[in-house]
Amino acid sequence: MLDVVILLKGLVEFVGLLLLGQALVFLMSFGRHESNPVYRLLRFLTSPVTRLVRLVAPRFVVDRHVPALAFILLFWIWVALTVAKLRLQMPVS
Repeated sequence: MLDVVILLKGLVEFVGLLLLGQALVFLMSFGRHESNPVYRLLRFLTSPVTRLVRLVAPRFVVDRHVPALAFILLFWIWVALTVAKLRLQMPVS
């Protein structure tokens, strides 16, 4: 069980870093992010997560806010997985 938690935590960290990279490229491209190939690659890699968050999110959430919401949800999933990992590693008294 600990191996599964560690694997999921690593996957969540990877996708979170991809979303952070996408945000940084967005900020540094000064409005021309759609023509940036690095941004398009990062958007492609994070699209399964953002599509899933779009399905779960309420309708009043604007589409341009979905990546930020995905990052926030991934952060809380990461926190939960960290707690689970710590609990699984604790010795039973």
